[in-house]
Amino acid sequence: MPGKQPKPGPAEGAASEDGAEDSLGGLTPEELQQGQAAALALEDRMALSAQTLVRAEVEQLYREVRPLGQGRFGRVVLVTHREKGTSLALKQLPKPSTSLRSFLYEFCVGLALGPHPAIVAAYGIGIESAGSYSFLTEPVLHGDLIALIQPKVGLPQPAAQRCAAQLASALEHIHAHGLVYRDLKPENVLVCDPACQHVKLADFGHTRPRGTLLRLAGPPIPYTAPELCAPPPLPEGLPIQPALDAWALGVLVFCLLTGYFPWDQPLEDTDPFYEDFLAWRASGQAQDRPQPWFGLAPAADTLLWGLLDPHPRRRSPVGAIQGYLGQPWRQRDREASGLEVEAGEARQ
Repeated sequence: MPGKQPKPGPAEGAASEDGAEDSLGGLTPEELQQGQAAALALEDRMALSAQTLVRAEVEQLYREVRPLGQGRFGRVVLVTHREKGTSLALKQLPKPSTSLRSFLYEFCVGLALGPHPAIVAAYGIGIESAGSYSFLTEPVLHGDLIALIQPKVGLPQPAAQRCAAQLASALEHIHAHGLVYRDLKPENVLVCDPACQHVKLADFGHTRPRGTLLRLAGPPIPYTAPELCAPPPLPEGLPIQPALDAWALGVLVFCLLTGYFPWDQPLEDTDPFYEDFLAWRASGQAQDRPQPWFGLAPAADTLLWGLLDPHPRRRSPVGAIQGYLGQPWRQRDREASGLEVEAGEARQ
């Protein structure tokens, strides 16, 4: 039965019973301490990194090969070291739109996370040029995940499960460091090979220590958790939690399986697709299943109901995905191997 949720663990159960976390903005003392420790460690690393920046023009040290990505705040290019010939990815942020602190922050988050197979490896080389700040990472050469998700189709089921498992592992790693990623979307998932066997999470400019107070800066998008859309519990904002990443992961998995967003905004009385989802959750009846959810198997229903629980304290953690791997996530899967989808595959 989709929507049957696991019982809360000891920490969640104790917190909800005695309400001790209310004065902490929804965090337990242990969670607050973990986030504070992560914030202090980042500040120390940023102070050290500011003293060890290489002051030089990028062109003196590296030869540009080709662009790898372009974003609103900067660009990523494939470069080679002029003396050693080593291939690297260089993220370049223009000074007019980037403060030294924001550059150091993103640079140091990547370093603080250390090695993980599903996270782009950061190298400890930061460069300050006349017009930009830059840092170096491992090169990932096959673009991002958005280019592989076929509209109204998604990815083949094996590729969708591989991506989901690797991203869940990366997010667990981030959470274990007391951080919340906060920017999960296909554009930030880099693809390591044409068959989409391996993916890596990139771009840590929005990552924050657990418990950081946050207000919604713009209109909600599908990946925005509903608690961010509500009035914040504290005047300064909502203390962020890993549950934000769990919600975004659920939305991304839905996109991987269907080629659709489940809704435009998780706003009741505003988005009819989200309202239909809430009505289905409330009834649990097959006849109330919204049209975008047709074709998903029971295992996918249960997984997504857990990740997309509107109540953050009841939401499944990102690691819940591991319990659903190897089970069918679609009712009918007539996909060929690799990334090819058989012609004529029907969408309900």
